[in-house]
Amino acid sequence: MPRDSEVGWARARVSVPRARAGPGQAITRRLAAALLILVGTVIVVYLGRDGYADNQGNPLSLLDAAYYATVSLSTTGYGDIAPLTPSARLVNVLVVTPARVIFLILLVGTTLEVLTERSREAFRVERWRRRVNQHVVVVGYGVKGRSAVRALREDGVPAEQIVVVDPDHRALADAGRDGLTTVTGSGTRTAVLREALTERARAVIVATNSDEANVLITLTARDLAPTAVITAAVREAENIPLLRRGGADQVVTSSDAAGRMLGLATRSPRVVDVVEDLLTSDVGLRLTERPAAGHEVGRGPRECADPVLAVVRAGRLLRFDDPAAAPIRAGDLLITVRDVGDPAGRESSPDSQDR
Repeated sequence: MPRDSEVGWARARVSVPRARAGPGQAITRRLAAALLILVGTVIVVYLGRDGYADNQGNPLSLLDAAYYATVSLSTTGYGDIAPLTPSARLVNVLVVTPARVIFLILLVGTTLEVLTERSREAFRVERWRRRVNQHVVVVGYGVKGRSAVRALREDGVPAEQIVVVDPDHRALADAGRDGLTTVTGSGTRTAVLREALTERARAVIVATNSDEANVLITLTARDLAPTAVITAAVREAENIPLLRRGGADQVVTSSDAAGRMLGLATRSPRVVDVVEDLLTSDVGLRLTERPAAGHEVGRGPRECADPVLAVVRAGRLLRFDDPAAAPIRAGDLLITVRDVGDPAGRESSPDSQDR
């Protein structure tokens, strides 16, 4: 029997997005162009039908003109209908023969397009494998996965640095239209995550709708990428310890968070508005993590121009009211609230401390 990894390799398939139209559209365009050439040739021959005759000496009908144009464009003709007058022969030289060449080029080009599409796809995938590094792997392209990708793009992560893994072809089609590289298959399989080059990734986002699958994916991803930052979603809070032990650096509880927001909205709706504003990075306020500026070193978190919510020091999170957070040290990371309309931030100006 084949091993699980072998089955996974057989089912996984990498698809690199491309800007040009697909082969179906290319074939449709070429067939339409060939049909136009054929129709145009039929019209030319029929208008000059007085210069043609069949082997029985009968004049050409519209059907005869269509027959002559078809066999002349697709083959060299059968000789049963031939141009007799000099003008008809000139039309054959200047119109029918060039049309035959173009017609055959279209047909041959379409055939080559179909035959070489798989080779070009393999070349694109191989080129992607050579170039991609320190990318983000998103396992699951449902509501949570799409939101995670949107947040990554808003933070400046290019589409070519994001890889989506999902067994659903419709979800992957949406990801492909968004310009993302996709891998078809279940993220619970080691071979599928290898296809996404998880061992080179800087971060892995686990966002399927199953807590059991998320735990297994987290374990597999941590085994492949020991240094990557793994963020996992979980529906039930009781599964958080499993994900933590499985190697998740951060665990987001979707159902509990949504429930708290719903409950909070009944008594403090404006607080919910502020939280939604912080989670939306395109307008209003946004949460950012940045290095402490030189003029902020030695000050307390409350003395900075941007509101400082927490200080990250040597991997340890210190809230703004923690006595250990003050003074700010060189190398600290500050988690602040910033206006989206002020991307440079006020921390760059020491004079802003006095305003």
